[in-house]
Amino acid sequence: MNEILSALSEEGIATFKRNEFAERVGCVPSQINYVITSRFTPEKGYIVRSRRGGGGSITITKLSLSGGELLMHTINSIGEEIQENSMRIILDNLSYNDEISADTKTLIFAACCDITLKEVPIDKRDKVRAAIFKNMLLSYLNNK
Repeated sequence: MNEILSALSEEGIATFKRNEFAERVGCVPSQINYVITSRFTPEKGYIVRSRRGGGGSITITKLSLSGGELLMHTINSIGEEIQENSMRIILDNLSYNDEISADTKTLIFAACCDITLKEVPIDKRDKVRAAIFKNMLLSYLNNK
């Protein structure tokens, strides 16, 4: 895994044969999609392309967006619903990339966490969270 991350940090893109990738991350080829979706997600700043057949390949690209681009990409990738853990990962990524401050991260999380939304029915909570989260990020971006 460290080899993959170091290739990404050096060049921002890494391409592997599917079988080679499975060997590097310590899984069988049939588990590759699970490994990819759990470790290299858009929330963490990655785009993954997978090609099957003929040995197949995996291409992982680390997003290198600057300024408001990363915030806009993030807002557009949220969708209509978001779980608390996914929101936390996005906030961590934005903070790590210096797009938002630690204080802003804390405030947004506090406004959108399950404790704050406890009065919202569980089946609607992720939808309400997504709306608040996107609106807060848009407001932050507009006032930046």
